[in-house]
Amino acid sequence: MKDSLVYRVIRLLRWDKPTGRLILMVPALWSLVLAADGHPPWDLLLVVVLGAVATSAAGCVVNDLWDRRLDAQVQRTRQRPLASGQLSVGLAMVIAAICLLCAYLLARYLNPLAFGLAVLAVPVMLLYPSAKRWCPVPQVILATAWGFAVLIPWAAVTGTLTAATWWLWGAVWCWTLAFDTIYALMDREDDARVGIHSSARFFGRYTPWAVGVLLGLTLALLAQVGRVLHRPWPYYLALALTAGVWATQVYRLRRSQPLPVYSRMFQEHVATGFLLLLGMVAS
Repeated sequence: MKDSLVYRVIRLLRWDKPTGRLILMVPALWSLVLAADGHPPWDLLLVVVLGAVATSAAGCVVNDLWDRRLDAQVQRTRQRPLASGQLSVGLAMVIAAICLLCAYLLARYLNPLAFGLAVLAVPVMLLYPSAKRWCPVPQVILATAWGFAVLIPWAAVTGTLTAATWWLWGAVWCWTLAFDTIYALMDREDDARVGIHSSARFFGRYTPWAVGVLLGLTLALLAQVGRVLHRPWPYYLALALTAGVWATQVYRLRRSQPLPVYSRMFQEHVATGFLLLLGMVAS
């Protein structure tokens, strides 16, 4: 099975590692639940979930097409299907086109504002993989792309964007920059060796402080969303529990950690994302 073409395609799409797919789905579900006051339409829920899967899969393939030569020089990524030559560039381009076509067909189901935002998200998503070559903090581009996961579902439910939408967008922007900085710590030495940028390299020894500030801003902005939308206590209980997990992470980041620890921290952000979602649903 592991030598089959199907398994190589699954690895290209990262479907063997669901963490990255779930962490894109989380802010989309936050937006959908909050915009619908806890009762999202089932059809939109299905479209948002499938759209997140298709879009993230396309992003992974595009990323690997951009980085296939760089990935071969980085310990964590050298066995990816394109970097290792297990799949051809032509097949990867076909797969990326299929993923984008699926995302397009799903977006056509949405209202005009949500569809327009989905179209605007595509060039940002396609630009991100190149950012590590020219942007000192490429995670800024990633966070901007991730922010569309807030705007599109909100517009799909309400047909408009409100102040609460932008507070939530800001929270997701800060959160994305924070958790991907933690993720980038796994590759910091390899990135420096091959000469590509990352937020972990940019912040350097101030990385724990930067992550702490970004996560603090995320919590503050989410609290503002709760205030604007008049959320009751379960919402703030979820915020408090999440704050405890994130504070522990920031404390541990003060010292260098084994690489698997950074991976576990990244996975913890998926868990806290769903904890926050539970608080939103319960409220």
